[in-house]
Amino acid sequence: MPVEFRADLHIHTCLSPCADLFMTPRNIIEKAATLGINIIAVCDHNSAENIAVTHDLGRKRGITVIPGMEITSSEEVHILGLFGSLDRVYDMQEQVYEHLQPGENNEDAFGMQVVVNEEDEVLAFNKRLLIGSTDLSIDRVVAFIHGFQGIAIASHIDREGFGIIGQLGFIPPETGFDALEISSKTPRDKAVETFGMYRSIPWITSSDAHQLEDIGRKTVGLHLNHATFEELSLALRGVEGRKVIF
Repeated sequence: MPVEFRADLHIHTCLSPCADLFMTPRNIIEKAATLGINIIAVCDHNSAENIAVTHDLGRKRGITVIPGMEITSSEEVHILGLFGSLDRVYDMQEQVYEHLQPGENNEDAFGMQVVVNEEDEVLAFNKRLLIGSTDLSIDRVVAFIHGFQGIAIASHIDREGFGIIGQLGFIPPETGFDALEISSKTPRDKAVETFGMYRSIPWITSSDAHQLEDIGRKTVGLHLNHATFEELSLALRGVEGRKVIF
């Protein structure tokens, strides 16, 4: 019998150059635990290097951490990829790194990209240009995500910057997104009024947190049998009582 879980499926760590340096895995997990959030997804820009530590910390606190990544397509559209295992997200990371815009991160302009351990100790600074785009089209990003048995979600479709509607003017029906994300800044009734033509695709809402105080600003309800990636995938398809409550 499905029960309701609360999820925030779009959280950045200090690896994302635009995120606060206090967004360490340990701080994120403690904040989520304080708020009673059951499931989170770590979705740093074009990288997955802080997910394993967040996953381990979450397990100790009873929080499911879904491996994810926010990938920037060649059209400068943000797409969330959620995956069922660390191996799968690392497979996606390998493809993203291969297709990422060349160049080195300018920390003064974009911010540091910090890889840390469970104690918030710095392990490395990612020097890739994570703030940049890949040379992968939207269709190819989604195809890669699906090829690694992942869930493809169009990020913050209500935002002009880096949202698919803001960039293209519409959502091509053949793209094959598994869900659409509404940002925390758009109320449900306004979203339905503005984007109702896309209600055939499941909707989620999440915090897109770049600072600790943003975590849980918006969460989505999930009716699941267990707090797992597999159950989330079934909920997006509405299988046997599982569902998403936007």
